[in-house]
Amino acid sequence: MTSPPPLFSTVLVANRGEIACRVLRTLRDLGIASVAVYSDADVAARHVALADVAVRLGPAAPAASYLNIAAVIEAARATGAEAIHPGYGFLAENADLARACAAAGIVFVGPGVEALDIMGDKIRAKVHVGRANVPVIPGHAEPGRTDAELIAAADQVGFPLLIKPSAGGGGKGMTVVERPDDLPDALRAARRVARSAFADDTLFLERYLASPRHIEVQVLADAHGSVIHLGERECSLQRRHQKVIEEAPSPLLDDDARRRIGDLACEVARSVGYVGAGTVEFLVSNDAPADFFFMEMNTRLQVEHPVTELVTGIDLVEWQLRVAAGQRLDRTQRDVRVTGHAVEARVYAENPARGFLPTTGRVLLLDEPAGAGVRVDSALQPGLAITGDYDPLLSKVIAWGEDRAQALARLDAALAATTVLGVHTNLDFLRQVLADPAVRGGHLDTGLLERRLPELTFRSADAAVVTAAVLWGRADVGEGAWRRDGWRMGIDQPTRYSVATSADTSVQVAVRGAPDAATVAIDDGDVVPARLTRLDGDTARLELDGIARTFRIATDGDTTWVGAAGASVELRLRSRADQLADALARITRVPGQVSPEVRSPMPGTVVAVSVATGDHVTAGQTLLSVEAMKMEHRLTATTDGIVTITARPADLVKLDQVLATITPHPHEGPPT
Repeated sequence: MTSPPPLFSTVLVANRGEIACRVLRTLRDLGIASVAVYSDADVAARHVALADVAVRLGPAAPAASYLNIAAVIEAARATGAEAIHPGYGFLAENADLARACAAAGIVFVGPGVEALDIMGDKIRAKVHVGRANVPVIPGHAEPGRTDAELIAAADQVGFPLLIKPSAGGGGKGMTVVERPDDLPDALRAARRVARSAFADDTLFLERYLASPRHIEVQVLADAHGSVIHLGERECSLQRRHQKVIEEAPSPLLDDDARRRIGDLACEVARSVGYVGAGTVEFLVSNDAPADFFFMEMNTRLQVEHPVTELVTGIDLVEWQLRVAAGQRLDRTQRDVRVTGHAVEARVYAENPARGFLPTTGRVLLLDEPAGAGVRVDSALQPGLAITGDYDPLLSKVIAWGEDRAQALARLDAALAATTVLGVHTNLDFLRQVLADPAVRGGHLDTGLLERRLPELTFRSADAAVVTAAVLWGRADVGEGAWRRDGWRMGIDQPTRYSVATSADTSVQVAVRGAPDAATVAIDDGDVVPARLTRLDGDTARLELDGIARTFRIATDGDTTWVGAAGASVELRLRSRADQLADALARITRVPGQVSPEVRSPMPGTVVAVSVATGDHVTAGQTLLSVEAMKMEHRLTATTDGIVTITARPADLVKLDQVLATITPHPHEGPPT
């Protein structure tokens, strides 16, 4: 019996973030030397430190760094890398990278060019599998269509419809359009996002199915004709077409449906001579779980691959490398066993209280969970700057259990033990999703989270959180922003603080005494006893009016972050200048008049300006668009009037920065 081909000695990972860290871990386990690549924004990133060698690609913009095929190939050549692992996103499904690798004598860790050309192009993929009699979702999928041609075809597709990038994945650029009038703007926005994320702005239209289930099958194939599947994953818990929580196996399918969908996925893979790890995605009806509609094939590793690894015991990255090196699969379909249940939660840099808009910041404090059945795939580290240049995914928390109930319980406990201070995350949202009765019962569909959102209340700065922040600041050694002396000759006056608890709300706090023996009144309410005990440099126990709670706390200048049970709150000490400006605004603003200022809801880049200074605009009219982390947000006029624009395309803007001001027409406003 001949020995299998040897593995590579050096592999370059052409990606960043948590997936780069995850691939590097397997390379280390296999004894393979690793090469990382990075942009100027990622010079201090975790994946750079984990690799044996790291090579700079270029500036932060993806097109100049992680999407720059020539720079990636040159980095591999310069470091002697024999193979390139693309991770997911960026160049992972780019046939041009595979061709460039072949031309340079470098192995591309992924499928062949034919599979990438067909399945990496969502339009060609639908046509290809349709010819093989695989059911597909109705739509208009033809390459090279202009906006005008797509608009003309929309009536045949029917509304509501879904705009999808042909080269895309991960929900980026996907847009639901309810009415024909909204289609032109939606197409322009989708093209901008697709061009930025995938360097390809080709779009197609698909009939929008309101509440199906998203079930996908993991396939694994070698270059010797063997194709197997490793079971399915349920990915129905989504928000804005972005997966949030995934699990394996699906709670919907029975054994017969599971076998049929697995066999169908393998046939799709065989039809393109697939080699490597891939995922075939289907839409499935709750009412007819035996009927599957092909959606797309992802010719790469999926974000949610850990749940499959935990229930099968197979390291997918290892087998991507072994197959790419020419080795045969070491098992048949009969050898694949699914044991227990696994659930994954994606931790994003986003603010649920502000419509889940992307957030930026610096990680001031980090706690990541551990324990039985718990796995964390993460790019986080203390001091890491979270910028708006890339996808907002920070980490993934995964839990395995002997059954679904145990896996969900372990995941919830792991999320409760996770603390990220310095940047807003969706941790509180994730825990609320896991507590939902429908989720607990496995009654899922892709519209469930959107329907639940109006019912959710996210963690805010209650009295205990505000008190903990203020007393923590008072206890700091030195003359920090929070330290103030309330002593006055002849009388012991309370020290007063104005604390911003969100972008537009604040509370007034009056404190007497030292942190370990204080009294506190908030907004002139009852005076209650408070005692703050520091347990270590980042942890404190607060006793407020007889109730004790423990918090993790981090301070950065006049801002304090308070975290507990997975949730975190940002509080800012308002200066006297801030308070004076608010008072003047209240005096000058006409009662009932909306704010004339249009502010950026997130830090990002201005990608489009639709009007010019001096134009007459109407309430609700689009003024400009801001993009961050591949999400585009359109800013609209708050009232009728004459607009003044203070930003240009390509401008970098901050959270709450004024980008436009509207001067109302003289006849507007409440009657006198």
